[in-house]
Amino acid sequence: MTKIENLKPVIFQIEDNDDSLKEFEERLQNVETEKVQDLILNYPTVYIHNWQKSNDYEVYIGESNNVIQRTKQHYKESNNEKNWQYQLHKNRARLFLIGHEHFNKSLTLDIENRLMHYMMGIERVRKVHNRNQNPQNKYYTVEELDLIFHNIWSDLRNVDPKLFPSETEIKDSAIFKASPLHKMTPEQLHAKELIIQKVIRAVKGNQRKQLIFIEGEAGTGKTVLNSGTFYDLITKAGNLGMSQLQCYMMVNHDEQIMVYEQIAKKLGITDKYGGVVCKPTTFINHHIPEEPVDVAFIDEAHLLLTQGKQSYQGKNQLQDIIDRAKVTVVIFDENQILTTEQFWEAQVLDHFKTMAKQNNNYIELKNQLRMSADKATIHWIDAFTKARKLYKIPIDQTGYEIKIFDQPEELELEIQRKVSTKDSALSRMIATYDWEYSRKKRANARLQKYWEVSIGSWHKPWNYELEKELDPKQKKKIKSLSWAEQPQTVNEVGSTFTIQGFDLNYAGVILGPSVKYRNGEIVFEPMESRNKKAIQNRTLSDGSKEKFGEILIQHEVRVLMTRGVNGLYIYACDEELRKALKDAAI
Repeated sequence: MTKIENLKPVIFQIEDNDDSLKEFEERLQNVETEKVQDLILNYPTVYIHNWQKSNDYEVYIGESNNVIQRTKQHYKESNNEKNWQYQLHKNRARLFLIGHEHFNKSLTLDIENRLMHYMMGIERVRKVHNRNQNPQNKYYTVEELDLIFHNIWSDLRNVDPKLFPSETEIKDSAIFKASPLHKMTPEQLHAKELIIQKVIRAVKGNQRKQLIFIEGEAGTGKTVLNSGTFYDLITKAGNLGMSQLQCYMMVNHDEQIMVYEQIAKKLGITDKYGGVVCKPTTFINHHIPEEPVDVAFIDEAHLLLTQGKQSYQGKNQLQDIIDRAKVTVVIFDENQILTTEQFWEAQVLDHFKTMAKQNNNYIELKNQLRMSADKATIHWIDAFTKARKLYKIPIDQTGYEIKIFDQPEELELEIQRKVSTKDSALSRMIATYDWEYSRKKRANARLQKYWEVSIGSWHKPWNYELEKELDPKQKKKIKSLSWAEQPQTVNEVGSTFTIQGFDLNYAGVILGPSVKYRNGEIVFEPMESRNKKAIQNRTLSDGSKEKFGEILIQHEVRVLMTRGVNGLYIYACDEELRKALKDAAI
């Protein structure tokens, strides 16, 4: 039997219309070999309809046991303006037909799903017209999926590199990482099925104020579970007997809300259902308890406000959302709360957890999916960021790197080296919030061009400063990108507020003056922080005032140190901490 490595996919590109399809059929019969005829006409195949609009692409991806007949059916449906096939008439469309000697039904379904997933992560693809996905479990040739898909993508990229960019570029995109089209783990699938069952029961039984509480550490797949369950519910509601389902997605994070909005647009959710993605305050202000929506999904629920501020005049956003929905699904990580206005008093948080647990609606995700690190490395980071202990840095068996640097210049140089490498271009410097910054005021009021992270003679722009130097065309190009994806950010330092919820290939973390090492323990010093939202007093429910600066800076450090998928590089401003880290690395 021929080795899989030596089997190339068979790919044809034709004009996407009746005449070209007829010519292609004749070519198969008269020019191509009997083997190629067999692969296209008698084996399962995958196909991609694609066309351009205003320099961007729209696509429909499918699989079929009879691709010629299936394509003819699509053409018959192209007279209805409501169908995606109508676009084949309006635009000059192309059709890719893909065959492979090892294709079977399950494998082609997985290839179709992965193509949809990849297309979601491509900046120039404005819409993926598919509605459903059919991820497969185990089957005879599942171990061949990755290699066959890679070969297909490489050949497609040779034909059209604009429509099919590099796999690394796609996988580094924030949309790809948050996409609802990820193939879920058994743990995620179990949680998704439970949520959907609970929603069906609540909506059909007209139940109110049901809370599903999902808790998990950074990197346990919470966002993928959230977006995947939301997508399944909103697109399959009719099949589940809930044709008029009102389903909303919200997150109290500017960059993450932008990612969800793009996903909704690309998958046609916005066209069909309108603005179902929003900030929590917007949702609360536009809905009333007397007319609750069916389902409210809240990503990063630890960022919800637990006291009033500016446009939000309530006392607890989660309670206000629960009052306005039949079912509220929250994704929560207590270790990522960063500001006093988001701080949860223990009795309040316990109230909501108990509320979920009493109805068997509490789910905990435990499997670490982000970091390509072994358990010893995860334990080291946990000890530093949670127990405030510094142990000897283990040698990671998976290749995950932890490196300690003597100078910020050395850290920057290493990150720049990673950025220049194709597989680690999404590497950035990030830091604790120990330097002044204001997005509203310019730093030149202090005789500086930028707000900066400044350490000795070394300094770098801080947060979103370099965006100000871009021309309108450049700003438009990066508008839909997260901070880490924007090309100019390789020359600045990000904070927890720019990077929270996102991944990096390698995270170059600067631990500022607020993180120290004294008497064998990590110490978090609020007096050294410039994050006013973390160090200001918090008025508690009993009227007393309390500071939570230490715990919030600790959370901040954990967010920073869990961003890197492949590695964590550290420079510490505190001399004792820097020495202790160097000793731990020996």
